[in-house]
Amino acid sequence: MCGILGLLLHDSRTDCAPEICEGLSLLQHRGQDACGIVTCGYKGRFYQCKANGMVRDIFDEKSVQKLIGSMGVGHVRYPTAGSFNNAEAQPFYVNSPYGIVFAHNGNLINTASLLHYMDATAHRHINTSSDSELLLNIFANNLQQTGKFRINEDDIFTAIGGMMKQVKGAYACVAMLAGFGIIAFRDPNGIRPVGMAVRKSAAGNDYMFASESVVADASGFTEWDDVKPGEAVIITRTSVSRRQVHEPATFAPDIFEFVYFARPDSVLDGVSVYRSRMAMGDALADEVRQVLTVRNIHVDVVIPVPDTSRVAALNLAQKLNLPYREGFIKNRYIGRTFIMPGQQMRKKNVRRKLNAMALEFVDKNVLLVDDSIVRGTTSKEIIQMAKDVGAKKVIVASCAPPIRYPNVYGIDMPSRNELVAHGRAEDSIAEAIGADLVIFQTLPKLVDSVRQFNTSITAFDCSVFTGEYITGGVDEAYLSHIESLRADNVRGKVAAMTGDLSTTEGKGGGGVGRGANAGEPIIATLNATAQNGVDNTVGLHNSYSYS
Repeated sequence: MCGILGLLLHDSRTDCAPEICEGLSLLQHRGQDACGIVTCGYKGRFYQCKANGMVRDIFDEKSVQKLIGSMGVGHVRYPTAGSFNNAEAQPFYVNSPYGIVFAHNGNLINTASLLHYMDATAHRHINTSSDSELLLNIFANNLQQTGKFRINEDDIFTAIGGMMKQVKGAYACVAMLAGFGIIAFRDPNGIRPVGMAVRKSAAGNDYMFASESVVADASGFTEWDDVKPGEAVIITRTSVSRRQVHEPATFAPDIFEFVYFARPDSVLDGVSVYRSRMAMGDALADEVRQVLTVRNIHVDVVIPVPDTSRVAALNLAQKLNLPYREGFIKNRYIGRTFIMPGQQMRKKNVRRKLNAMALEFVDKNVLLVDDSIVRGTTSKEIIQMAKDVGAKKVIVASCAPPIRYPNVYGIDMPSRNELVAHGRAEDSIAEAIGADLVIFQTLPKLVDSVRQFNTSITAFDCSVFTGEYITGGVDEAYLSHIESLRADNVRGKVAAMTGDLSTTEGKGGGGVGRGANAGEPIIATLNATAQNGVDNTVGLHNSYSYS
């Protein structure tokens, strides 16, 4: 899961980097491994800063000031394909044709055949294992086939439409062409989110693309509009052009965006994330009441697992006439444990992140409400914490059904063996995580909790619950392949974060395998020889410009 952002300011004398940096901080929940910004200045010159680490750590005042230009692209990342190598921090850049910068959220499922095409037919070099770089080069190759000195919007739309016929998977993308404008497009199923907004002034309009509407709201942009599935949008200083570049497919946004990933103050595809989580709590309350009645279990208090489940937990408590209490105090300086590499690292960080208040647990039957149960590592530690401070019984209620299948569209759930619900019945899941009882939301109720706010959405990607993949092309061989890739990625990432670099692969300019620490900026530039100690905020000059 990643966060993408594009910004074009009407005033060409104003630098956009400070606003992009602020916007990325609002998307930090979508990726905490790496971040980057590339801006475009006078005559199409690109300036970049990207590295492994959080936005607040990478972008200080000095680095932001060096990012010159009134339009730019930003990205926050955690990897599901590729590696922890900081050479894979985005946005990516290619100088041919025309100079293109590219940020991608999602995951492709036909990378093997695409890589062969790039090598054998397009003769383009892919420098990393990231499918985002692959997607960029397919787009660039399609543009190159025009053979034109200067391209127009029609050429760009044609290139994107051709690319959508070549690739399979989930992708929401923001791109920038040197001296021309910013572009956004979305896969034909609309699995990953991206939208656009405008900020009007007397002088002219500023435009923004972002993964979530909260970025636009905080920056004073209005008229948020989701990019439609299979649609591409091109924004220049003089025009906004939108075109459906791929034939309609089943619109199926990922329901996990509403369960967990998106911020509650965002609106995605016309659905308030906050309202949908309220509805999840109401629906879950009915399921909890039924199960507790059958099992003759009394609950004394409802406690949310912070932060995502708070909204649902409060509604559930109100509907069941039960006390709602905050039993866990969160350390705000620890990242999301869900996206940390390796079970042991996640387990270690749970107790750093949360502290249980004995006052709310001692001698009580506690109903813990969580958004979902993925690997079970975090749940097991939290349940044990509750029992350690005196809880008599711990019942867990999940806003999502059991997650039994891998996600292949850009969420880090690719290994079946790591999913606690895979191959287990509900009682067995409860035993595995140390709970006295686990109650899951049903899938129809979850879908209805979201869909009721936009009935034009006829389907959602629910593959993690059902094993049915909307794009097709996902078989046992593919699932085994991504599981092996993820295992390699986790090993490399854990080694990088613990300082053991002996097992990391020595590939990629300025990457972990070359001795760079995980949080150091990329030393190598995209068009110059790397020099240790040089700031990676560099000018990437491209002589091509647009009239």
